[in-house]
Amino acid sequence: MGNVRPEKVKKIARELIRRYPDKFTMNFEENKRVLSSIAHIPSTRLRNSIAGYITRLVLLSQSTKSSANKR
Repeated sequence: MGNVRPEKVKKIARELIRRYPDKFTMNFEENKRVLSSIAHIPSTRLRNSIAGYITRLVLLSQSTKSSANKR
């Protein structure tokens, strides 16, 4: 079973990736640091959830790009 994330987390993560596409990587810890520096997130749990979803989106976009290059 996968994680079910609130729409708020998904919306914030997509907006941050749209604004800062080059700042986020496939590393969760690094994404947490970047997120803390560019946005004020009131709780640690919410920050971690957003950073985790951003990491997931970056991983998915990288795998999509690599599979497109193989074709």
